[in-house]
Amino acid sequence: MDILRKLTNYREEEEKLRWEGTFREYLDLLKEKPWVAQSAHSRVYNMIKDAGVEEVDGVKKYRFFSHQLFGLEEALEKLVEEYFHPAAKRLDVRKRILLLMGPVSGGKSTLVTMLKRGLEAYSRTEQGAVFAIKGCPMHEDPLHLIPQHLRADFYEEYGIRIEGNLSPLNMLRLEEEYGGRIEDVLVERIFFSEDKRTGIGTFSPSDPKSQDIADLTGSIDFSTIAEYGSESDPRAYRFDGELNKANRGIMEFQEMLKCDEKFLWHLLSLTQEGNFKAGRFALISADELIIAHTNETEYRSFIANKKNEALHSRIIVMPVPYNLRVTEEEKIYEKMIRESDVADIHIAPHTLKVAAMFTILTRLREPKRADIDLLKKMRLYDGMAVEGYNSQDVKELKNEYQDEGMFGIDPRYVINRISSTIIKKEMKSINALDVLLSLKEGLDQHPSITPELKEKYLNFISLARKEYDEIAKKEVQKAFVYSYEESAKTLMDNYLDNVEAFCNKVKLHDPLTGEEINPDEKLMRSIEEQIGISENAKKAFREEILIRISAYARKGKRFDYNSHDRLREAIQKKLFADLKDVVKITTSTKTPDEQQLKKINEVVARLIDDYGYNSTSANELLRYVGSLLNR
Repeated sequence: MDILRKLTNYREEEEKLRWEGTFREYLDLLKEKPWVAQSAHSRVYNMIKDAGVEEVDGVKKYRFFSHQLFGLEEALEKLVEEYFHPAAKRLDVRKRILLLMGPVSGGKSTLVTMLKRGLEAYSRTEQGAVFAIKGCPMHEDPLHLIPQHLRADFYEEYGIRIEGNLSPLNMLRLEEEYGGRIEDVLVERIFFSEDKRTGIGTFSPSDPKSQDIADLTGSIDFSTIAEYGSESDPRAYRFDGELNKANRGIMEFQEMLKCDEKFLWHLLSLTQEGNFKAGRFALISADELIIAHTNETEYRSFIANKKNEALHSRIIVMPVPYNLRVTEEEKIYEKMIRESDVADIHIAPHTLKVAAMFTILTRLREPKRADIDLLKKMRLYDGMAVEGYNSQDVKELKNEYQDEGMFGIDPRYVINRISSTIIKKEMKSINALDVLLSLKEGLDQHPSITPELKEKYLNFISLARKEYDEIAKKEVQKAFVYSYEESAKTLMDNYLDNVEAFCNKVKLHDPLTGEEINPDEKLMRSIEEQIGISENAKKAFREEILIRISAYARKGKRFDYNSHDRLREAIQKKLFADLKDVVKITTSTKTPDEQQLKKINEVVARLIDDYGYNSTSANELLRYVGSLLNR
């Protein structure tokens, strides 16, 4: 019954939002709320802006897109700031078709769908309210009723510019139904809906021989010609084409460049002049954002065709590349799995991360700098701290290639392989090795992967596997060390005490005996050797640590276990090195003794309770790490 009550509440809310009045009353409303007269482009921009904007590392992040699109912050910032924002300000950009160009499964369709669904919801808010002449099939702007010679006066009084002319049908209705009394024309609030074809239109190309231009501009209603006596009578015309119905909102052209030329010609005047030709009428005004999407190959063919030159200048191309960040790619897979029927399957920690690593590697170009390899580049793009590199290096890397992210493996392929793994394994748990194996097997079935690409991708799978090996060892290492963080902190504090004494050339105070002792060189070297610090480089490394501690102190920040990446790595490796033999024995013994069994159970319990594994994936991880250590 709860859903029925919600349906009732929804219906009541809809009723509260409805508004109807005369044009005179609408003008009173305009004085109170001038924003209701905004253009379609302005409404889309304000919808995105009103959802919230935050700046992360100098890049604007729009909350409107954040739940569905991942890793496209830079592309979305360019889209909003270079198209929607100036278009909302009535600059010439609004007279262009917005063409989203990018690889398959890159988010183009999702982006358009979000704008359409967003407008539906926004038109139900106070800031996004839309009003139209009642009974108009094109939901025409009531301000079109103001005659041309009075529009300058209207702007003086209301501060609102009026663009467009009254449609033939409403011109006739004004005379016949209202006797020319503009102030009596009925106005109503409308709500955008793609399903009801109000303010949102979608045009998809089909066979040019069977598709009619009427799909775009409407058609003559032959059943009424006898009644009205002429094809040029607007009452004998159905204003039900996609361009008609999308007025005041968004018109989506799916795969626009596949359309027959005659369908594209209508866009010339619609974009530049804000009107189009339909039937035997004068030009019909329309205020709508035209958005299309295509892939790079089709766009290149379109540009190469000289017949399309008139449209070239009417198009603004916005690249929508693949995401290039591992953590954001993980979110894409999580979203796709959530929306599927396999959401109840246990996916072991790091499984999606490892799959994302492989995917991102396929989308990156080899760095031109000799000191950066693909793995470093992948980490830097993901915002990870890589010793010796900073944000300026990331900017340089991004400027090396303009087409990065426009090629590579798409998310659908990865999800298909994950699905295949789940079905094939017939278990309620899958891990990173299962998915990597499935990705490898699927390369033979992918139609667009050449033998050269396959060899390259196999190498990327190997790189992702090596990354997983390190992750797996660290995961087990943390689980084996009881109170891992405390152990690491104790070891680090001990190391720092010794480093400080070494650099300042002083002795340490033994807390047990009270005597003064020399810095423990053996302890310091046992940690530094874990990350390849040579005997000659040890002094510089230790001084660097002290400088970092001083810098933190000056800023009033505390230097802790996570403050220095290389030192943290060295501490982790040292702890694990001390435990390797225990791990080897307990994970590889087929018949462990009681003590070993207890240790295994403790580790499994910790992996389940603290790290997100289940019983199956935890035991698989232990066996795998045991095999790695025994090699």
